Amino acid sequence: MRIAFYAPLKSPTHGTPSGDRRVAGLLLDALRLAGLRVELASTFRSFDAEGDAERQLALRRQGEALGVALADGWRARPEAERPQLWFTYHLYYKAPDWLGPVVCAELGIPYVVAEASHAAKRAHGPWALGHDATMAAIRQAALVVSPSRDDIAGLGEVVEPRRILYLPPFLDVEPYADARARRGELRARLAREQALDAEVPWLVVAAMMRVGDKLSSYRGLAAALAYQLDAPWQLLIAGDGPARAQVQDALERAGIAARARLLGSMPTRRLAEVFAACDLCAWPAVNEAYGMALLEAQAAGVPVVSCATRGVPDVVLDGRTGVLVPYGDEAALAAAVRRLMDDPARRRALGDEAARFVAGERSIAAAAEALKRALAAL
Repeated sequence: MRIAFYAPLKSPTHGTPSGDRRVAGLLLDALRLAGLRVELASTFRSFDAEGDAERQLALRRQGEALGVALADGWRARPEAERPQLWFTYHLYYKAPDWLGPVVCAELGIPYVVAEASHAAKRAHGPWALGHDATMAAIRQAALVVSPSRDDIAGLGEVVEPRRILYLPPFLDVEPYADARARRGELRARLAREQALDAEVPWLVVAAMMRVGDKLSSYRGLAAALAYQLDAPWQLLIAGDGPARAQVQDALERAGIAARARLLGSMPTRRLAEVFAACDLCAWPAVNEAYGMALLEAQAAGVPVVSCATRGVPDVVLDGRTGVLVPYGDEAALAAAVRRLMDDPARRRALGDEAARFVAGERSIAAAAEALKRALAAL
């Protein structure tokens, strides 16, 4: 099967690292692993951050015209080179899909969307145009792939349950399993490089530093860790971005800057090595859709402390691979972190189970098989 793939929020070839780009790339890899021929249809970005009606109208005109041009171009090719299905990843009211519905109507092929959400409260606000387009696209979709159970109830108000496929977040586990097998070596090397005490617990987070939910999460984490100044621990942060100064300020205000090491952005294999060298991942997950970094930490054998919000319980299994606390409760987050810092045997047990869980239930191979079955049925 030949598939045209598109991500209106951020293309998998976009220059700025993010969880969204990461998931788009993983979906592409899973589709190819399933034996499907995938072509990136376009890098056109429909995102409007400000709720600017004039900009949204211009994006719609550009997108729809591009959709017609794409369809015309494919019609000019031999039939064996035309897509048989269109697959859009992550459309929502700020980044609707103006291309896919047009191409599918022009070529008469099935339309599939992944990580689409129904936000009824946006129907009459500054993104009403994007909301309406997203709702129309979801209704047109032959299949809606949802990575979070939290979104399924809302989607069920728009499409029949039979058109919804629950496909939880997944990973290529090989880099993480390889790093986990070298934990001792990696920990010793990182201790030397960053002047860390290898005998105390290392906490780890991986997140972009940008204003909004990410910065709020960093501030929440700093506030939670401020409860634990009497305990020995160190914090490793993988990530960078325009809010780096604000993150550093939050660490300083909480009195934990001296215990933190800001490692910057890094490629997947290096990040896997950092995770594997650490003891515990802690993250407040402010408005987090599900948190790919939480899954990555577990793949490397690191248990997670986070909040039971949105799709996080689809990624972190409370009591099995980590600990989830009530959303926004910094004191509860701090207490859960402290309990695991004080209990290395429990940490190891949760970490071992976390690695088994990701390898057995959230691997890219399992996702590829599920996608292959679902798309073949179309």
